[in-house]
Amino acid sequence: MFGYFIYYIIALLIYATYQPVDAPVMAPFTVFLLFISLTATFVLLTRVVFSRIESQIGRASVQALDNRFQGVLTQQSILAVGVYAINIYELNLGYFLRDFSLLRAIPTLEALVFLLLFIAYMTIIWTLAHGAHHKIYRTGLSLLQYVFSNISFSIPILLPWLVISISADFIRILPFEEPRAFLDSTGGQISYFFFFLVVIAVMGPALIQKFWGCTPLQAGPARARIAALCDMAGMKYKDIMLWPLFGGNMITAGVMGLIRRFRYILVTPALLRHLHPVELDAVIAHEIGHIKKTHLLFYLFFFAAYLILTFSVLDLMLYGLIYLEASYGLLPENGSSGATLISFSAGLLMIVTFLIYFRFIFGWFMRNFERQADAYALQFMGFARPLISTFEKIAETSGQAPDRPNWHHYSIQQRIDFLKTAEADPSAIISHDRRIKKGILIFLAGVIVSGWLGYSLHFGKTGDTINASFAGAIIEHRLESEPDNPDLLQFLGDIHYQAKHYKKAETAYRRALNLDPDHLRALNNLAWLYVTCPDVRMRQPEQALDLALRAAALSSESHVLDTLAEAYYANADFKNAVIAGEKALDAAGENYAYYREQLEKFQTAARK
Repeated sequence: MFGYFIYYIIALLIYATYQPVDAPVMAPFTVFLLFISLTATFVLLTRVVFSRIESQIGRASVQALDNRFQGVLTQQSILAVGVYAINIYELNLGYFLRDFSLLRAIPTLEALVFLLLFIAYMTIIWTLAHGAHHKIYRTGLSLLQYVFSNISFSIPILLPWLVISISADFIRILPFEEPRAFLDSTGGQISYFFFFLVVIAVMGPALIQKFWGCTPLQAGPARARIAALCDMAGMKYKDIMLWPLFGGNMITAGVMGLIRRFRYILVTPALLRHLHPVELDAVIAHEIGHIKKTHLLFYLFFFAAYLILTFSVLDLMLYGLIYLEASYGLLPENGSSGATLISFSAGLLMIVTFLIYFRFIFGWFMRNFERQADAYALQFMGFARPLISTFEKIAETSGQAPDRPNWHHYSIQQRIDFLKTAEADPSAIISHDRRIKKGILIFLAGVIVSGWLGYSLHFGKTGDTINASFAGAIIEHRLESEPDNPDLLQFLGDIHYQAKHYKKAETAYRRALNLDPDHLRALNNLAWLYVTCPDVRMRQPEQALDLALRAAALSSESHVLDTLAEAYYANADFKNAVIAGEKALDAAGENYAYYREQLEKFQTAARK
């Protein structure tokens, strides 16, 4: 089930990295036919593979059927991700939603539409898998219960994304510039994400248990035993809940919540039905171990660290990707196609990074944290037999092969073997704790290095240098095939200006104007350079005014008028500077505060 978390996040990454096209390659009716055909093919293939499993029931062992069923579930889930990606990147379905004003105003709603499309593909899988699941595991779950249980298990992933995204959308539509500017900044995005991540991690369990249909466990021997065990361990909690996961037929338990007020202990009806009291104690002791060893807090930190990774290492990878694609001529001449290729490549890179991070690094910690919680239960109980017999019952009732590998838990047999080893030799627990501490230290070192790298890229000179270097290399490469392209020359001038190579910037702008004397951005940017250049030797106020007047004759945009006002100001023509500054302020959409400050500067000079 934890694998579904990965599929949902990959679906979100696929959508988030998609670059919308200016115009679709195919006609709408063609897209519709391809969408229907693709979906129908997916349905047919899914029906065939699960029908084959059903045909083997009675001829193969339950464990063999379990392995095949789980393998096909994984196979079809990956195929669903692929079909979904084709819908996004090849069929460009997002283009056909561009005219819905509500979706434009609140982008999360459009993302939700496509997430529902992915959930629909997963629902197809679960619907067609239900027959085989019912016959293999004999859970008695109806089709609706089976599908709903699978969907509801994704709530811990989808709820945080929805809250964070929809809140950001509402901040952006507020009539206040400061919150939007803060949210659009790198520091603002990091602060916003961390704030909501902590809030959701703390308060989310209260909502999640309601979505899962949990109800307080009624007073009785089981509740009294669990409460007494928690009191003995000194673990505080909000409530003990009955968890109807998959109709309550799974032998499992859980604990969620960082603080007592929002911490819930979850037990399924099957757990209470199949386990002896001492086995129930062992399972609850295992869950207490997760709290005592601060595993939940580390999981929160692990998700936060992923943000640090995306703001540092991933940025470097993207720089390299764009540079390689441009330098070796892989980018199409068509800008829209090039953007699509870059967004697809970036999306693929993000997915690979995500898979490595969560499947292997996070998976390593999850497996070892589970083993550490097993060890805590052994130490708390004083003997291993109750937890071992619980694992044996799970294997027996679920049909799961004891040695089946699992990326987030060790196999049942591996867990049993460790408990036997640790019971015979307690030093195995000490060795395991040291192993985890060493892993955490290595991980922390990686996070610190990534954080320093991310800070340098986004807030230090390193990022500006890398940006200028990569962008400059790309433009220089394009200029080899398009030497008479004034847009490229103007962009090259901007890059040199940002890198403080002012003479090179002047040369590039001049070359652009030689090719196109009315090139608006080259006129405006060269005028700005001549009037505000930090290197005073480069300043030419009279030339700047001439260029700014030519630019203002072509456009009345606020930044063009601001350049004109600055040129008047540099030439001590304060009256005209005020007039141009007022026009710039009137035309301002964003950055209103900046233009207001500029106008006040001109007005102050005019009054002297």
